Amino acid sequence: MSPDEVLNWADELLHRHTGDRLSDLQQEIIKLAWQGHTYPEIADRYGCTEGHAKDTGSELWQLLSQALNDKVTKSNLKAVVRRSLVKVVRKSGLNLPPSLKSVGNSLLPPQPPSPVSPTFLLTPGFVGRGEAIADLNHLFDSGAKVVVVQGVGGLGKTTLAQHFFQQQDFELVLELMVAKETENLIAAEHVVEEWLQQDLQVEPGREFGLSLGRLKRQLRQRRIGISIDNLEPALDLRGQFVEGHSRYVELLRVLSDPTLQSVTVITSRDRLCEPSLSVEHYRLPGLGVKAWQMYFEQRGIRSKDRSRSGVNGSQEQPDTVTAMHGAYGGNAKAMGILCGTISAEYDRDADAYWQVNRHDLFAETSLKNLIASQFDRLSTLDPQAYKLLCRLGCFRYQDVATVSADAIASVLWDVPKGEHRRAIESLRNRSLLETSKGQYGLHPAIREEAIRRLREGDEWQATNQRAADHWTASVETVETVSDALKALEAYYHFLAIRDWERAGRTILHCRNNQWQQYLTLGSSLYRLGLVQPVLSAIALVARKTALTPQLCELYNILGDVYWTTGRVREAIECQQRSLEVVNAALVAETPESGISKSNTLSDRERHYLEMLALDSRLSMGLYNIDLWELEQAAENFQQTITAAQDTKHARWVEKAGVGLAVVYAHLGRTDEAKELADGIVEVIAADPATHSGRFAFFLQLLGTAYKTLGNEPAARELFQTAIRYAEESHYIQVKGKAIGGLAELDRQQQQFLSALAQHEEAIGLLEGIAAQCDLAEAYLQQGLTYRAMGDEGLARGAGDRACKLFEDIGAQRQLNRLGTLLQLVSKMPSRQPK
Repeated sequence: MSPDEVLNWADELLHRHTGDRLSDLQQEIIKLAWQGHTYPEIADRYGCTEGHAKDTGSELWQLLSQALNDKVTKSNLKAVVRRSLVKVVRKSGLNLPPSLKSVGNSLLPPQPPSPVSPTFLLTPGFVGRGEAIADLNHLFDSGAKVVVVQGVGGLGKTTLAQHFFQQQDFELVLELMVAKETENLIAAEHVVEEWLQQDLQVEPGREFGLSLGRLKRQLRQRRIGISIDNLEPALDLRGQFVEGHSRYVELLRVLSDPTLQSVTVITSRDRLCEPSLSVEHYRLPGLGVKAWQMYFEQRGIRSKDRSRSGVNGSQEQPDTVTAMHGAYGGNAKAMGILCGTISAEYDRDADAYWQVNRHDLFAETSLKNLIASQFDRLSTLDPQAYKLLCRLGCFRYQDVATVSADAIASVLWDVPKGEHRRAIESLRNRSLLETSKGQYGLHPAIREEAIRRLREGDEWQATNQRAADHWTASVETVETVSDALKALEAYYHFLAIRDWERAGRTILHCRNNQWQQYLTLGSSLYRLGLVQPVLSAIALVARKTALTPQLCELYNILGDVYWTTGRVREAIECQQRSLEVVNAALVAETPESGISKSNTLSDRERHYLEMLALDSRLSMGLYNIDLWELEQAAENFQQTITAAQDTKHARWVEKAGVGLAVVYAHLGRTDEAKELADGIVEVIAADPATHSGRFAFFLQLLGTAYKTLGNEPAARELFQTAIRYAEESHYIQVKGKAIGGLAELDRQQQQFLSALAQHEEAIGLLEGIAAQCDLAEAYLQQGLTYRAMGDEGLARGAGDRACKLFEDIGAQRQLNRLGTLLQLVSKMPSRQPK
């Protein structure tokens, strides 16, 4: 068949099925696709954008798929035509090309019973939105980059956005489900961090602006869709972002950049009125009556009460479905709820349902009133299902978008287990509970009414406690981001009932993780890169509760997070506060305190507090090294060793010994450093299993000690071992520091090209996790390598970057050291460090 013959066939087929003819662009797509041309070539020949050609092609293949009852794509067009020759045999009087008549017009399917508008040739259940999809395509083809789909609750804004992205040829779709309540809003920094790290496999920057820059580069290079759902909780009465979340403006400004390949669809009940943003608004209308009729028919809803003329020539009366459509304003959610109720309670008889309920509704009834009436009716007909529906409102459906059957069972504690399934089915039959692959969720409008009723009742406290207990028990190990976020859900439930102490204990709940460690949830979160949730959670609990011995580990975790992100002074303050509380508790229960034995700490509590005190002191020593406060670091390490010696906390002796060896090496106390390092190497050799992945940080630190001492073989072996463990457990900080150590060794051997390549790799890794202290040291070492090569210009540039980072950290001694080592920084800071 020639391209023209295929074109004639497709035009006749489309006309028979829809009543329309192929547009000029559709004709060009058929002809050129048959010849094997790509979309860029088609767009170039027709004179349109590649995106417009792809969008038009997608719609065309969908229409042909519906007509042939066989999936048609650009790549399989010829195969589908061949299949049609043998699958469909029917004579036709249509004006077809001779080559098709010779096979008995076999490409034409049977005549459909009635023409169907292309508007409805969509996925079953998604009806009446062909025009809306076309409107969105037109807006984006016209240059819009961000479109806000606006409308009242229940119109189907989210469903429209989902189907829009399904029909596009995007490489990837980034999603943000905005919190249902303002107090639970996710920080824009965390959103961008999550997109970069989890979806785009790009490490976020140490600052928000740097992360936005990396996101923009990705969106320029790749065709990516962005879906932001349910924006209104983030907006105030003026349509601007609520206080504390203005950085969403910066994010949307990036997404609006006309140079991007990406497009963004935002759904919101409210209009976005930020004056500095350039976005398009699209007000979504209610569904048409034909869409309602098709939806009811797809679900087998019967209605004999068709349109009829009034008495004595009066105006024609609407049929049942048309009357329902008018009463609910074409609301999509109302349509689904009605179908669920009619199916479950009226044997799919729409006329019977309307006969009973038509006088209870007004012509312009809002969805909120509709949902309220559904709740009221459910409370009478099925009290157990009503109870479940209200209690399901306690779940956030945010970071964890759906809940399992076990989660549902946890909030049905007073309902016999055998009744759980029936209650779930009751809600599903009424379209009040959304299900997908064994997971469950609530439509935002349904959840809003559910949570309102739950708050007003007397079960708010108990339901949130049960839900929190479920999340805590359901996550036994934290190996992935998903595991960590599920475990963190318990924190939000305790937040909802203002149980600050248990919220704090949730962050401190220990589990095994992918590093074969038994760590708190907070520690696992930030090691997985989820820094923002840890900072926000601990800061809130700290404001609401007293710093008790049971909760002071929160400050220990917060100190490590601050240290990782370069806020070293604040990190030391956190550890000092934790140490003060621990020491006070330990001193208070000594015999000299006068407290009776019955009030003293248990052995387990004492062990825990002693361990926490050692860890805080060890941590401060590590922080001191980054500030180059070596004498203070040595004092902290020595105190740690003294306190842990000959106790059950021997592993802190080893860790502090490594730190002390590094400090002594830097201070020129060579013999002491070598004795400590060699002793620890012997311990490691005797028990390698204990000193595997969990000891990776201290292995690279031990390598630093040997490097400083000039023992190149021992240092290189330790760095390589640390890298191997770090790669196994995705411990980026250790990998970056160890690779930097190898670069220094190569510089000492005058292997400059290898050293520079490893400097670059180390800097890239450390920059990605915002490890400012380590990054500053990496730039300093890079500058020293450039200087050794005789390139003073590049050495000066690296030194300037190191200088700026050390200045931001507030490391005055590091600045002095840098000036001494390089003596070529363009301008040492004249102001006091922060």
